[in-house]
Amino acid sequence: MVHSIELVFDHDTEAAIRRIWDELAGAGIPSQAPVSRPHVTLAVAESIVADVDDLLRPVAARLPIDALVGAPLLFGRSSAVFARLVVPSIELLALHAEVHRLCRPHLLPAAMPNSLPGQWTAHVTVARRVGGAQLGRALRIAGRPTQLQGSFAGLRRWDGNKRVEHLL
Repeated sequence: MVHSIELVFDHDTEAAIRRIWDELAGAGIPSQAPVSRPHVTLAVAESIVADVDDLLRPVAARLPIDALVGAPLLFGRSSAVFARLVVPSIELLALHAEVHRLCRPHLLPAAMPNSLPGQWTAHVTVARRVGGAQLGRALRIAGRPTQLQGSFAGLRRWDGNKRVEHLL
């Protein structure tokens, strides 16, 4: 499993995303519920040394920051990951770059390329393994509302091996 540094949403935004997950699950589309928590991944590696927590606390102290959840998007082709774009504000991009600068020596063996500044697509996953036959239904459910205005309220280190979050 992977380890990651992630932003988590304020209560209302998280609840809105969970409603989307529940509606998808109710329609038979493999949503993220209940195995995860709505989040935006900032950095991913095979392992992240826990020493990074102290370095990231000042970043966490800058929260909350605005979060705008926008258009639906797909990663992959068949059995795609269905997500909603998180509009990358200047503040979000700066926070992402700062997290990578601080974490670089603690991401082992290195950060996964798709999480690096300049290669990252800010998103919140709403469903996995969405096939062609489910795509239209998934879009009708997960594409509404067209925008969610909220905030990022917290920062966490996720230990994918133990499935444990460490709030910072």
